[in-house]
Amino acid sequence: MDWTKGLSASYYMSFIDPASWRDIQRIEITGGSVKRQSTGLMESADVDCVRYQQGAERWVRVWLDASQSDGSSAHEPLFTGLACAPDRDINGVLETNKVQCYSVLKPADDILLPRGWYAPAGVPGAQIICELLQATPAPVKVNGTAPALASHVVAEDGETRLTMSQKILKAINWRMRLDGYGVITLEPVTDEPAIVLGALDNDVIETKLKASADWYECPNVFRAIDGDVTGIARDDDPNSPLSTVRRGREVWAEDTSCDLAENETVEEYAIRMLKELQKYEREVSYDRRYLPELTVGDCIRLRYPAQGIEGRYRIDSQSITLGYGAKTAESVTYIGG
Repeated sequence: MDWTKGLSASYYMSFIDPASWRDIQRIEITGGSVKRQSTGLMESADVDCVRYQQGAERWVRVWLDASQSDGSSAHEPLFTGLACAPDRDINGVLETNKVQCYSVLKPADDILLPRGWYAPAGVPGAQIICELLQATPAPVKVNGTAPALASHVVAEDGETRLTMSQKILKAINWRMRLDGYGVITLEPVTDEPAIVLGALDNDVIETKLKASADWYECPNVFRAIDGDVTGIARDDDPNSPLSTVRRGREVWAEDTSCDLAENETVEEYAIRMLKELQKYEREVSYDRRYLPELTVGDCIRLRYPAQGIEGRYRIDSQSITLGYGAKTAESVTYIGG
């Protein structure tokens, strides 16, 4: 099936067995949305049902059945997570429900770590994260060999299994990816585009776009402090719009509790964090056709020269409407040419 072409869509939800992670019962739905973001629980869903009468939390999966005029079709999972007690709207004998669903990461975020807990240096970061994520029944996969932590990562007050997992990922420069089946994948961050979207290549973006450049809080000097060692990174590049040269002033940011990756120096950490904080240079928001291979954290290349939008962008958020064509609202951030 060619997802870049138009499609007809229908949707349903199913209860899944947390032990086997398979569907066990179909539930009809009338609409809703799936939202994805790069922080927190990363995914959520609001699903509209008729007479949803479950009185307890249930694991659910939202499905898209897509078809095209040439006879091709696809059966695609959009979301898997934990459904909680629904809101009830009653109009005479008709009862409709909006079911709020949380991502597969919710059980890990509900468990606080003991005071004094820490992720030890010298242990591969993915190994520790897999242990932390045992709180959820969702499968966890590791793509590649994860670096070991260069220093201990200590839990702060209110630290959960999920927030600690995300701190470790930041330290080793890896990412967490959720797919429609609810599978959690740990893998390195890559800046290689997964796909090219443009006027001549996969033109799936609607004509109305919103572009912004919020430079106000973007630093051009970053200071990292790890014990008695200090590393400073500067952007003095005259070709960089955020640099000290182009702006004519210095904008500082600082980190006094560095989570270093394996074999990473404080100076290298400062350079990495400065680049990360400067990625908010350009943001673009648009609506497009649904593409199952793309999710939050993926890198894409945009080619719209007439609009002045070209280069590599990281997907920050998505909102998929459970309606006509599974329209996807997406926000991306520029990361380079």
